[in-house]
Amino acid sequence: MNLLQLRVVREVVRQEFSLTAAAQVLHSSQSALSKQVREFESELGLGVFVRHGKRFTGLTEAGEQLLPMLERLLVEAGNITCLAEQFRETDTGQLSIATTHTQARYVLPDIVVGFRREFPKVQLSLQQGSPQQIVEWLLRGQAQIGIATELLSQHDELVTFPYYQWTHAVVVPVDHPLLRQPLDIEALAKWPLVTYHSGFTGRQRIEQGFMRFAKKPNIVMSALDADVIKTYVACGLGVGIIAAMAFDPIRDLGLRKIEAGHLFGPNTTLMAFRRGQILKRYAYRFAQLCTQTLQPDDLRRQVEFAQP
Repeated sequence: MNLLQLRVVREVVRQEFSLTAAAQVLHSSQSALSKQVREFESELGLGVFVRHGKRFTGLTEAGEQLLPMLERLLVEAGNITCLAEQFRETDTGQLSIATTHTQARYVLPDIVVGFRREFPKVQLSLQQGSPQQIVEWLLRGQAQIGIATELLSQHDELVTFPYYQWTHAVVVPVDHPLLRQPLDIEALAKWPLVTYHSGFTGRQRIEQGFMRFAKKPNIVMSALDADVIKTYVACGLGVGIIAAMAFDPIRDLGLRKIEAGHLFGPNTTLMAFRRGQILKRYAYRFAQLCTQTLQPDDLRRQVEFAQP
């Protein structure tokens, strides 16, 4: 048994049992991957994959039980590599941050600029996706830090910390009637709404805000990010509900913001790490640049030695 065999098995599972896709990811051939799987199963003396002809269609019962162990072994192998790198070259390498468009566009720019100034030799990658994708990237080791409002705290394999709180705001054209009256749910319910997709950027709190007053929001369009929402508000499609920090009075000419925190309540964005993962010093420094409440030494202890 070797690490290559473990990586091949893991990648085949990740690629939904497609040897072709796994071979592309691992820069190898189908025959080479098939050979690694056969040798792995031969050494174990049992089958890991269910087969239909030459195709893999799933995991055997033994394979299902082996997969979490295999994942842990590969995490520890990555930890050994990272630990060695810490002693060789402390401030070089790669750091991948998985986050949503809202965080990447409106919250992280100053953090990224400060980090790059402090660690010019570190290659920084911002992966943007849904909260579910962020969780998957963290669990697969494809990102070291995840930043999102939803889902992160629901997974025992992740260690989460509060990053910051934010509220929603309503955006309307400059001559809109909502600017001339106190904003409440009843007034808002009369207008067509443009806001985030379900599961994004506090959408659940928006729905709960209407439910508290027995109102149903008339959502005519949903989008992944605030820039798209504001574009269609400016086109006259409806009233927008976005994260308040996503409104820029200089860039968003022709629109006005109305604070709506009193309607939908506060939201807490979290920062997440995979439990037991060893990270280089600059990863913890990035977290500290985001919020001074996260001290690198304390953060390291909680991440690297945290128990589910």
